[in-house]
Amino acid sequence: MDKHPILIPLLSGGAAGTCTDLFFFPIDTLKTRIQAKGGFFRNGGWTGMYRGVGSAIVGSAPGASLFFLTYDNLNRALWPIFSSYVASPALAHGLTHMTAASFGEIAACTVRVPTEVIKQRAQASQYHSSLAALKSVLSNQTGEGVFRGLYRGYSTTIMREIPFTMIQFPLYEGLKRWTARQAGREAANPVEGAVCGSIAGGAAAATTTPLDVLKTRIMLSDKRVSVGHLVREIITDDGLMGFFKGVGPRTMWISAGGAVFLGVYEAAKNLVTAVVA
Repeated sequence: MDKHPILIPLLSGGAAGTCTDLFFFPIDTLKTRIQAKGGFFRNGGWTGMYRGVGSAIVGSAPGASLFFLTYDNLNRALWPIFSSYVASPALAHGLTHMTAASFGEIAACTVRVPTEVIKQRAQASQYHSSLAALKSVLSNQTGEGVFRGLYRGYSTTIMREIPFTMIQFPLYEGLKRWTARQAGREAANPVEGAVCGSIAGGAAAATTTPLDVLKTRIMLSDKRVSVGHLVREIITDDGLMGFFKGVGPRTMWISAGGAVFLGVYEAAKNLVTAVVA
């Protein structure tokens, strides 16, 4: 039983989120500009690839910490329930991880969505910095209100993140268990966890790219716009392949980012556990 169910995921998750977002920020900018209306060069091209990084720095640690705090503790709470009612251990594990990850994303998005709105508007060169983008929201230039402005795209982000995590985390945990069994150990080491995280993240990223495109367009729109309107607009402008704009950078970013994110998390978790034990 973990003696520090709050401290360990808070510190480890914060370290993992910050390292990943800073290291792969230019790839995230590349993806955002490709997905934005008008395409890559109209939204900044190769200039200012770290534009918006201030927002990422502010939101990375608390967002990742909230995710792992929820995920780790719900995993421990839900496993006895699912394992007692589901005959297949593999299915019970899958249901546990999917449910815990889904609630983890809902918690994380309370921090992630406002920082994502600010970050992407700076990345798409609508503003020269995160601070300028934040000031525009706080001044209520669109007339939608500060709260609704900061949380624009929240429901679409949840629509993207829950399917993403329902693919990523059961696959990640399953690959870790398989790797540990092959090595005759109880648990995978951080390097193995990083490889498992890369595979799981890449698979989930490619599958959920259409939802990511919709989320990006909503956050970058000059005014509030419905999902239905955006779907019709994308099909008219780019056809069905428009929903897969940025799939290459997104898959590469999250595949590599998954290795760093989950690898750093496992390493930090082992370190923090050893220190506070």
